[in-house]
Amino acid sequence: MVSTEPTMADYIVIDRDGDERDRQLEGHELPGDGVSFILVDMAPGGAVRLHRHAYAEIFITHEGSATYTVGSTRLAVRAGQIVIVSPGVPHGFVNSGDARLRQTNVHLSRRIVTEWLEDRG
Repeated sequence: MVSTEPTMADYIVIDRDGDERDRQLEGHELPGDGVSFILVDMAPGGAVRLHRHAYAEIFITHEGSATYTVGSTRLAVRAGQIVIVSPGVPHGFVNSGDARLRQTNVHLSRRIVTEWLEDRG
């Protein structure tokens, strides 16, 4: 007999109830291969300083706008756009709009490993 019941490997549902720990989830905390992600909710003027990863990172902008530095390029990004940064490329962003920036940053890695390239300012 073949079971049609879904198993844990078929899907995972995560309830985001506002708990601060829900803002970042690393794939190693989940069964399977997993990816990691950060849920960004940033006030105008907020920023993430220049850094890089050994894996690709995908930025999905849901609300607001930001100015990204990717390598030597500056990008103006708005809600509805997706930015994919290749492994090893320095990148950072600032909420350059006048509203909150809400985006999902997907790390194609089971753990978030960051090499910071700028000191905290």
